[in-house]
Amino acid sequence: ERTAEEMKIRIGSAYPRKEQLFIDVKGRNLISGLPQTIVVSSNEMIDALEEPLQAILESVRSMFERTPPELASDVAENGICITGGGALLYGIDKFIAEHTKVPCYIAEDPISCVAIGTGKVLESIDDFTRGAVYDYRRGEYYLDS
Repeated sequence: ERTAEEMKIRIGSAYPRKEQLFIDVKGRNLISGLPQTIVVSSNEMIDALEEPLQAILESVRSMFERTPPELASDVAENGICITGGGALLYGIDKFIAEHTKVPCYIAEDPISCVAIGTGKVLESIDDFTRGAVYDYRRGEYYLDS
């Protein structure tokens, strides 16, 4: 698993790169049982990541199905902000944009913004339990009656 994670970090791609990257991967040949080194390309990583990338796309599509039309049109106009560790995967923004036809961008600090957002929600947890709604246009919460 450590090798797979290292490969994803070093050459993982959701979208073709201008120049392919390569990494030597050491392991055991499952047929001969002997140690072996193979070269893996960033294009091969796109194929290897196809299943989780399709799951991400399905989540995005599902989000649009559940989103009120006025908010969905705002997202379609302003774009999808990608956060979290997955945002660090090369080309994830291009991949999602190409498949959804919605502009995408990576958050300025995708790892920290998830923790910061979670902290803000926890600070206002009482409001959320009473039905508070966040109005992103005004940048504030209000109680939905």
